Amino acid sequence: MYDDTLRQRADALLALHQPGNPVILPTVWDAWSAKLAVESGFAALTVGSHPVADSVGRSDGEGMTFAELLTRVQQITDAVDVPVSVDIESGYGEAPSRLITGLLDAGAVGLNIEDTVHKEGGRLRSGAEHAELVGALRKAADESGVHVVVNARTDVIFREDGDASDRVDRAIARMNEAAAAGADVLYPVGFHDSDTLRRLASELPLPINAIAQPDTSDPSSFGPLGVGRVSFGPFLQWALSARAKELLQRWS
Repeated sequence: MYDDTLRQRADALLALHQPGNPVILPTVWDAWSAKLAVESGFAALTVGSHPVADSVGRSDGEGMTFAELLTRVQQITDAVDVPVSVDIESGYGEAPSRLITGLLDAGAVGLNIEDTVHKEGGRLRSGAEHAELVGALRKAADESGVHVVVNARTDVIFREDGDASDRVDRAIARMNEAAAAGADVLYPVGFHDSDTLRRLASELPLPINAIAQPDTSDPSSFGPLGVGRVSFGPFLQWALSARAKELLQRWS
C-alpha cells in the first residue's frame, strides 16, 4: 500500500477535471521544465513521452524503455510537490500491474494510455482490446489503494484511420468502451475544430482531454466547448526549441 500523499495527489488530480473549466496540464519532460511550470502557478503536470524521448536522444513511439521513463519521472516528482500524470504510450509491453506499481513507486498518480501498439508495428488495438487494458489498469490501481487517474486515448482521428465519414463516431464508440472499463478521462487526440470538440465533450460521459499549441491556441476557447483538460503534447518543448535556435543563431 502507498502513503496518504499519493492518495491525496491522485484525488486532487481527478478533482481538477471539470468540463467547462478545464485543468491546464503543461506537458513537461524533466525537472527543469516541471519546476518552471509549477513556479508559473500550475497545480498539476503531465509528462509527455515525446519530449522525454527527445530529451534523452530516443525516438517517440516507445524508443525508450519504461525503466528509462520512470527514471525521468522520479526526477520530476522529486523536484515538485504537485500531482504528476505520465504518458506511458501503449504500455511498453509491460503488464498493467507493473505499469501501475512503476508509476506509483516513481511518485506519479496519473497516466495516458493509447491504442496504437508501437511494439507491434504500430497496429491499432480494437476498441474492446483497448478497453480491456484500461480495465486491467483500473483494477491494478484499485488494488494499490491509489485512484490513479486513467486518461484513455484513441488515435483513430489523429491517424486518420478508415473512412473519414464515420471517424468521429468510431472514436466516440471506442471512448465509451474505455469509460465503461474504468477510465477517468477520455483523449480523442488530434487538433479538432470547435464543432468536433463540442460534440466530443457533449456525447462522451467523462471529461475530455484536448491538445493545444501553447504559443498560438487561445486559452479561453476550450472551456466554452466543454473540455475538461488541456495539455500540450511535444509543442511546449518545440516552442522553446524554436526560441533557443533564434538565440543560438545570433552567435553561430
